Amino acid sequence: MRLAVIVSASRSVASASGRLEKIARLAECLREAAPGEVPVVVAWLSGELAQGRIGVGPAAVRAALPDAAASSATLTVADVERTFTAIAGMSGAGSTGRRRDALRELFGRATAEEQRFLAALLFGELRQGAQEGIVLEAVARAADVDAAVLRRAAMLAGDLPAVAGAAFSGEPALTAFRLRLLHPVQPMLAQTASDVGDAIARLGEAGFEYKLDGARVQVHRSGRDVRVFTRGLHDVTASSPDIVEAAQALPVEAIVLDGEAIGVRRDGRPLPFQMTMRRFARRADAAGTRRAPLRCFFFDCLHVDGTTLIDAPARERWAALERTVPAELRVPRMVTDDAAVAAAFLDQALREGHEGLVAKAPASPYETGARGAAWLKIKPAYTLDLVVLAADWGHGRRRGWLSNLHLGARDGHGGWVMLGKTFKGMTDALLTWQTAALLEREVSRTAHTVIVEPTLVVEIALDGVLLSSRYPGGVSLRFARVRGYRQDKRPEEADTIEAVRALLPGSHGPADPGPR
Repeated sequence: MRLAVIVSASRSVASASGRLEKIARLAECLREAAPGEVPVVVAWLSGELAQGRIGVGPAAVRAALPDAAASSATLTVADVERTFTAIAGMSGAGSTGRRRDALRELFGRATAEEQRFLAALLFGELRQGAQEGIVLEAVARAADVDAAVLRRAAMLAGDLPAVAGAAFSGEPALTAFRLRLLHPVQPMLAQTASDVGDAIARLGEAGFEYKLDGARVQVHRSGRDVRVFTRGLHDVTASSPDIVEAAQALPVEAIVLDGEAIGVRRDGRPLPFQMTMRRFARRADAAGTRRAPLRCFFFDCLHVDGTTLIDAPARERWAALERTVPAELRVPRMVTDDAAVAAAFLDQALREGHEGLVAKAPASPYETGARGAAWLKIKPAYTLDLVVLAADWGHGRRRGWLSNLHLGARDGHGGWVMLGKTFKGMTDALLTWQTAALLEREVSRTAHTVIVEPTLVVEIALDGVLLSSRYPGGVSLRFARVRGYRQDKRPEEADTIEAVRALLPGSHGPADPGPR
């Protein structure tokens, strides 16, 4: 299969406005793939490499891009996959140069459009609107298998490309995928509700649970053997000895639990999110465990002692959880259809330093990998009016647009404090307007960044603020995205760094409603 077929499909999907049209175009592309190519093609169309990370960063990609491009499309999927696999296996002295040479040779054989596709794929910026659900539906159509059967197999395997390869052998191959102890399944995800009243209107009586600001974990135990996996299905057992010990103490032989791990202070209050994540970034030793102990709070039970509960109603899974996990290791939960009672529970969660609540339908199965309507997260939303200090040129589909905004708050002395960057929340129309507006305000530029006069105010939505040593203000924005430009506001009306710091947990600002 030629790479140009995938590039054409990617371009076509990016320009398609409807879900069904995207599915049809992806399915057409997949039908042209040989059976052994399907997993690779599915990974690429999902914006990922089959090898995962291959040790190539943006600088290496830019250095490898040639001044000219091939005049005809001759690259095949096999050509590209061999190169990526070879690069992933390079290590030791001189490996940086060998990776660069291999990339340069690959790009030299690619047309200009293929170069853009490959660069975006390596940058992790192949945004074509082909979300996993759309790719899954396309695989089902191309392989002529039931989408529900395929979806279940992919969720249990945690590997859509591998399951897609099996799908072309027929549905019997998909039924072989089952929950296996010590092998992670994709976690169920939540949609968003505006408040507890909205959640009750959509679910009726619901189980309301604390939404903890930690690391989603899935814990598997078989006998004394325990594995801890992240939301991304990475094994972090080595950095989680305290979670392993807690799982080994449970009165069971086999269990699969879903929960949230958080660092805790001596008084039991949660540590900031980034301190929890540092524990997962490295293997923990005894001293590190004492300095930043992790506690895991579980909210779901997917398997216990030979019985898989994924298809069971949530109330049955909660009952299994209560039978096997002590209360101090369970996320606080209450079941109600009274909005006032749920609102009081939300206030309690916020006072205790947590993010909010998750509402769950008691009759719902565990839809692994799905952002299902049976789970609704409820948490305060924040917005800030910030000033654009600079912007980076986009890559891939955003090439030619100023995309990644450098955001600043007022420092109170007529200057600006850098808080971070975002490229999220921008439509093509906004990118076009934004690029022209920023170039009109250009002060200077580097190869990849345009520095501008700080006169444009942009409204930014965010999930909160984190402590940060990376930026001079000591804080950074969490999940920042553009809501729109405030052309009615002058830069001196933008938010101050003090207003941003007030969003830190424990600051007694807007993120901290009520006494601690």
